[in-house]
Formats: sequence, C-alpha cells, structure tokens
Amino acid sequence: MMWKTAAFSGWGRLPYGTSQATRPERFGQLRAAVTGSGAGTLIARGLGRSYGDCAVNEGGRLVLTERLDRIVSFDAGTGDVVVEAGISLRSLLDIFLPRGFMVPVCPGTAYVTVGGAIANDVHGKNHEKDGAFGAHVRWFELMLASGEIVRASRDSDTALFDATVGGIGLTGFIVTACLRLARIPSNALIVRERPVPDLDALLAKLHEEASATYSVAWFDALASDGSLGRGIVETATVSPTNIQVKPRKPKSLPVTPPSLVLNSISVRAFNALYRARVPANGREKLLDYDRFLFPLDSVLGWNRMYGKRGFRQFQSIVPAAALVPLLERIGRSRAGSFLAVLKAMGPAGTGMLSFPTAGYVVALDFPNKSGIVELLSDLERITLEHGGRVYLAKDSCLSAQGFAAMYPRLPEFLDVLERVDPKRRLGSNMSRRLGIRGGTP
Repeated sequence: MMWKTAAFSGWGRLPYGTSQATRPERFGQLRAAVTGSGAGTLIARGLGRSYGDCAVNEGGRLVLTERLDRIVSFDAGTGDVVVEAGISLRSLLDIFLPRGFMVPVCPGTAYVTVGGAIANDVHGKNHEKDGAFGAHVRWFELMLASGEIVRASRDSDTALFDATVGGIGLTGFIVTACLRLARIPSNALIVRERPVPDLDALLAKLHEEASATYSVAWFDALASDGSLGRGIVETATVSPTNIQVKPRKPKSLPVTPPSLVLNSISVRAFNALYRARVPANGREKLLDYDRFLFPLDSVLGWNRMYGKRGFRQFQSIVPAAALVPLLERIGRSRAGSFLAVLKAMGPAGTGMLSFPTAGYVVALDFPNKSGIVELLSDLERITLEHGGRVYLAKDSCLSAQGFAAMYPRLPEFLDVLERVDPKRRLGSNMSRRLGIRGGTP
C-alpha cells in the first residue's frame, strides 16, 4: 500500500493533525492497510464531514474509504440495499430517489459515507418519528484490526453491533452494510414555516407539529429576556404528487473571509432579515428533498465562511428544563452564531455511544475565537447538570470527565473494544482526548 503524509482536520477546520494516509479501492487493499506494519494507531476517514477530531489522527494513520463505494445488491420488494461503506448518501439519493426510495435518515449534509453515518449514528429532522440512522441498518460486515471480517446485526453479535453504531470508528472498519430504504410517494415535501415569539411558543409549536415527517426550529441566538428563543418552526410532510426539480448547481465560496466578518453586529442583522422573510401568519411551499434537507450543500466549502481560524459546533441533547440556562448563556456570550437549531427528539436507539435520546437538541456554530472554548465548557457543564449529552460527531472540546458522565454505557463499550482490538491498534485524536483508551498515536 502507498502511504502519504498529509495534514487533516475536521469540517470545522480544526484541529489539524499530520498523518500517514492511504486510499484503498478494493477489500484486499483495505486488509493490507489494516494489517500492515506502520507507526501509530489507525482510524477510518470517509468524506471528512465530522466537525471535530473523530477522524483526525495526529502522528498515526488514516484509511480513506471513499473509493470503497459500490452498490452490491438491491431488493425492490423490501427496499434493502447492500453497499460498500464508502458510498455517500449523495450517491444513494441520486440513484434511488428517482425510483421512489429514500434514505430514511439524513443529517444536514448528503456528503457523508454510509460507514460514517453508522459510526456516528447520525440523526436528522425526523428523529422524533423515525429514529437515528442505526435504526435502519439491518447488518454490517466489519473488518477488525486483525484483518478478520465479522458480520454483526441485532440478532448476531449484538454487542458488537451496538458498539459500532455510534462507536466513532473504534471497533473496526465497516466493509459492507445493509440498509432498508423507505418507499416514498413523490419527490416533494410540503414545507410549512411559522414564526414564534419566544421559547415557550417554539416548544408548543414543535409539540403541535409532532405528527409531521420532519420538524426543526431556527432560533435567534442573540435574543434575550422576553424574546429568548424566538425563531421559526419549520415542518414538512410528504407531498402525494411530484414536482419538477431543477438540478442544483452548487456554488463555491470564492474566498475565505476574514474572521472578523462574523460578529454580533453582522449576526444580529442576519437574524433580523432571516426572521422577516417569513410573514406573521407563516407560509407554505413545495420543495424537493434536497433543498429542504441539505440547504448548506448548495455552497461548496461553506465551512470556510468562518475564516482561517475555523469554527466549533456545540450540539447537545437536554430536557426542556435546560433550554433556558443554555440559551441565556449563549445569548450573554455574544459569540456570533447565526446557525442556531433546536429539534425535538424521540426515544434512544441501541448504540452504546449513540447520541440521540428523548429531549431537545440545541446546535450552534461558533467562530473559533477568544472565549469560545470557555463558552463551550460552560455549555458542557449546563448540559451535564441536566442529565444531557454532547454529540461526538460535532465535538472538539468535550472533557474526558464530561464524556464518561454523559455516556453511561461506556464500560460496555470498552469491554467490546478489549475483545475486538486487544492490541489497541485503533485510535484517533478524539479517542485520546476523551480518554476512551488512552495511549499515544
């Protein structure tokens, strides 16, 4: 195998880590990469959309999986599709959406691999109704650090299955997976937007719209006092009829703007304009799945808009009682986040380190500037005090102590790792930062 030295980061463009990297195109090459000699630990990396450091491995090795991207089989009767783990959700949607099948759970971008979606147990705007990605995985084949390939499902080696779903790549390399696609009547969604004046109204509207297929709220992160939590609630249900879809032509961000462009003044102006676009009595429109589910995919490299210093996302799930202290602390920071999202979530899945569970998700992007790490530490504390947890796929700052307290099934997870990787050959910046197995690259 050919290995090259390069610097890699998460989607937030920090932290960077220098690693040896290889890009296999066949399973034999993957096994050679996994079992061959070399310095440091190994971890898989797909399309690099995890925001933090779960696919960064300073001083170690990365196996880039995006060329292991073939479709193995498809059963139109059940919707079951068997794929190599490097295939992207973008490719699956392009192939199957015109045929009346939908990837049942999609995060905020289609540019993630199936392996990455499983390893982070990603969720979307329909978690309250359909659960997380892992709920729709029938089985997968996993290459262990030894090179052995094993199959896991809910009926066979359930401990390995539950450790891998949400396990941030530490159990092995997903080779193939069987997903059950959802049959849909059309390519369109009926989207409704309603403005809300405060947090109570926002939560009431989300509860009122709980039967919708998709639901999400944007909130003004700079609002305070009586306007705390004001925003827009957006819901969508499947349209019975198709619409004409114009192909999207993603635009590139022409330059990386200065970090100073995003500040409380510019964000306040953006928030006012964003609220004003929806009339007081709301509005309704027909949208194709792409434009509703992946609005940011229309701008290639949008992560550069935060400047050269990058950005950090905070995303946690908490009970309703934690929302006011979280939003108040965010508002006091004046940190300049215009991407501020709140979602209602459904029951937890079976993944030992899976993030989703019942409660409310709060997600915000912050420019990486002075005071942000301290802000995220405060938000971690508030989350922990209310029995919540931080989303590892988006994290770059969570403490090892906070992680252990937030994920009570960690001991089970560690037991599985000792069984499938006793020599501790798999690891990442995140696994070391969180103290999952300790050690050096």
